[in-house]
Amino acid sequence: MEWALRSAEPADVEAIAELRATVMRPDLERLGRFDEHRVRQRLRDSFSPQHTSVIVAEGAFAGCVTVRPAEDGRWLEHFYLAPRLQGRGLGSAVLSTLLQRIDADHMPVRLNVLQGSAARRLYERHGFTVEAQDPIDLYMVRRPGGGALGTRPAGTPS
Repeated sequence: MEWALRSAEPADVEAIAELRATVMRPDLERLGRFDEHRVRQRLRDSFSPQHTSVIVAEGAFAGCVTVRPAEDGRWLEHFYLAPRLQGRGLGSAVLSTLLQRIDADHMPVRLNVLQGSAARRLYERHGFTVEAQDPIDLYMVRRPGGGALGTRPAGTPS
């Protein structure tokens, strides 16, 4: 699948907020935490176009990801893929590309994922480990050079 990252623009916020609501709804409902307004507003309140990339696949909006600088590394946030594209390797390809960039800066990367989310398996395959947890979230970290187990970005030779 052909894909690219482009810099987010302020006008992307509503499409991203809607995607977030769609993607997170099943896990938030399972945890008893889904709120139709709040799920979108939390994205709007934290949207940072300067640190966010829009994922374009097959010529259309496919998702987004934010890599925010932090004092002790980077935070991977708002990584959402359109449901029609999940399970096809796009998430792994995007994540591998981002982790290569972060590794070049020798920085750890952190994220949080909802308890019970299928996304946890993706992150573990790419070298993330659980650092802490609470009843809602798992907090994961990947040290510099943590490696993506058996994956390479699209177009990278074996």
